[in-house]
Amino acid sequence: MSRRPAPLSPSSTSASPKAAPQKPARTDAAKPAASSREARERRGTRSRRVDVGEWTSGIRLSAFSAIMLSLVVLGAWVLVPSLGTYLDQRQKIAAVEASVQVTEEQIAALEQERERWNDPAYISTQARERLYYIKPGEVPYLVDNDLDPAALPKEQVPVSDELVERKADWMPQLLRSIAGAGLAKNVVEAPAR
Repeated sequence: MSRRPAPLSPSSTSASPKAAPQKPARTDAAKPAASSREARERRGTRSRRVDVGEWTSGIRLSAFSAIMLSLVVLGAWVLVPSLGTYLDQRQKIAAVEASVQVTEEQIAALEQERERWNDPAYISTQARERLYYIKPGEVPYLVDNDLDPAALPKEQVPVSDELVERKADWMPQLLRSIAGAGLAKNVVEAPAR
């Protein structure tokens, strides 16, 4: 793309030793624009206005430039969806790799658990703790009320001889009782022989 050369400024034409050929006189329609420009220069204001029509008329587009521009647009049109697909697939691959890593960690933990179950001492410990099994000749001891002292109920106040009727809704009391029974820590007794 090429542009037209910019016109010479008035200071450069007066400074040059050779006098530039004089331009023909302007028509009456061009005089107001020229006079306003001269008035601005006299005031010292250097505001430049760009005439878009004049600027775009200076751009020349060769056939080669048009072909290259169309190839760039066509390349962008072809590659942008492919780039989106590529980025989406990279995200999916990263998610699958993270899933594989987690699965490998789970497999390692399960293999370690399997190796522990191959140890006879671990098996006997688990049978004692989980199932309360004992070896022949051993005497099992189970401790009743082995709850935390803070979890034990407090001593009750002695019951009075007088009967007092209180208004109470039985439904919330029933629900509290059921919830308390369900959440209580129970002591498991040894199986009968």
